[in-house]
Amino acid sequence: MISRIFIDRPIFAWVIAIVIMLGGIGGILSLPIEQYPDIAPPSVNIRASYPGASAETVENSVTQVIEQQLTGISGMLYFSAGSNASGGVNITATFQKGVDPDIAQVQVQNKVQQQGIVVTKSNQDFLMVVAVYDESDQSTSSDVSDYLVSNMQDPLGRVQGVGDVNVFGAQYAMRIWLDPYKLASYSLIPRDVTQAIQAQNTQVAAGSIGGQPSPAEQMLNATVTARSRLQTPEQFQQIILKTQPDGSNVLLRDVARVELGSENYGSLSRLNGHPGAGIAVMLAPGADALKTAKLVRQEVERRASSFPQGYRLAYPNDATAFIKLSVEEVVKTLIIAIILVIIVMFVFLQSWRATLVPAIAVPVVLLGTFGVLAAFHYSINVLTLFGLVLSVGLLVDDAIVVVENVER
Repeated sequence: MISRIFIDRPIFAWVIAIVIMLGGIGGILSLPIEQYPDIAPPSVNIRASYPGASAETVENSVTQVIEQQLTGISGMLYFSAGSNASGGVNITATFQKGVDPDIAQVQVQNKVQQQGIVVTKSNQDFLMVVAVYDESDQSTSSDVSDYLVSNMQDPLGRVQGVGDVNVFGAQYAMRIWLDPYKLASYSLIPRDVTQAIQAQNTQVAAGSIGGQPSPAEQMLNATVTARSRLQTPEQFQQIILKTQPDGSNVLLRDVARVELGSENYGSLSRLNGHPGAGIAVMLAPGADALKTAKLVRQEVERRASSFPQGYRLAYPNDATAFIKLSVEEVVKTLIIAIILVIIVMFVFLQSWRATLVPAIAVPVVLLGTFGVLAAFHYSINVLTLFGLVLSVGLLVDDAIVVVENVER
């Protein structure tokens, strides 16, 4: 019998048990921790915006155009799209289970290669929300959101395990409010203003001085830097829209009011009565929720040291707290079950020596199970831990049978 090999060679049996335990410990350290197993098929999100457009206009001119391009993608099951009245488009493409999310993202990105479209691979639910507010009430919500977009959005998006980030609010933008009556008086339409801004607010290369070919006595070679991108409202006001027959120019300030304002005014964020803004962090498919949340907190705390005066940090929503509590409760149940089983075995076997064998077998086998979970790319969640709780009874039964065979 196979069992006779291990009975006659106890050192060999101990070595195998130690190897199994070490493999299980390595599996525990490498397995992702989440509340539920990852059974949902991978999905890719497509976002776009058409500021100022109605939901019907966005649907006809943006959403349907993107939908027509989502053809011929291997492994895609279906996609769902939505258009809202604020000019936003959100399309979710769902793929078959087992499709690599990276490959799925590349396929979708290749299909919708258009400017202004953002393609990400992330879960729809928020992992956590990082909020920053001004305790001194000296800043506005737009000030805080602009600070988050400029200083924290990209660093948090690069944290390992983060699929996508979304800022509640908007950064600053140059706002140009057109006067329709003044436009009509100069025989202009909004399209003329748009074309003038695009033509006169561009980054151009001004060339260089002393470049080749040049005379032999030319000893200087310098690159010319041109100030072409406009940055202040006064600079935008000087944009030339039209030249009159008498030689005078129609400037942007003659037909519009130019000011530095928020990119959009569709949201207003406050925390505990103070102006603020937040960043929603979405988890990447298959990432460890607890590890990702820890890395996000470390990055946020590192950047919090350079916050402006009065800015404070808060976490109004953190799903990892419930995940951690759920896993801890199941682990407590597992430990209690092992202790109770050992006590019951001693009561019925009436021998510490006979009880010791099943008591040692329980941690060895349970730790080995984590090694198997790691080999099959599972995760530590409430369902896998609950399965371990149920298997303790079967494990002890088998261990008692081994003890009986040894005695026999």
